Amino acid sequence: MLVISVQNNLKEIIDLLHQLTDEQFSFKHHELSNASIGEHTRHIIELYQCLISNYNNGIINYDLRERNPIIQTQTSEAIKAIETILNKVEKENKSLKIEQGKDECLLSIETNYFRELLYNLEHSIHHQALIKVAILKFPEIKICDNFGVASSTIEYRLQCAQ
Repeated sequence: MLVISVQNNLKEIIDLLHQLTDEQFSFKHHELSNASIGEHTRHIIELYQCLISNYNNGIINYDLRERNPIIQTQTSEAIKAIETILNKVEKENKSLKIEQGKDECLLSIETNYFRELLYNLEHSIHHQALIKVAILKFPEIKICDNFGVASSTIEYRLQCAQ
């Protein structure tokens, strides 16, 4: 179920990217502290990439992600990166270590793949909520109502509607 939720979430982002021009994707929005939709998308992608690429060695450090500027300026590159994640995200749960710190390890704690996958999903939804603020400037862009909304909020809203 978790992997399916991650895949569905990433497919929502791909659907959005297919509608954006590279100019819209890389435009710096005042409402996003002069960040772009592309920068937020790259951030989502690179955390997933970091998790997946370090799965085998068992040590995850999100501070050491690549920060590839092409992913934040070209929708086609962002889509390719997400499609790669979609093809590699389904893995068995296993114990991992997560480290913090770029030059020296400041913190190291036990975690596992599913915990980090859930973290990445929640992190993605958070950034999608920010992206949604920028998308409101483009009325021609269509996103689902639940884009950037946590699953618990969706469930709560459904309960309130009954």
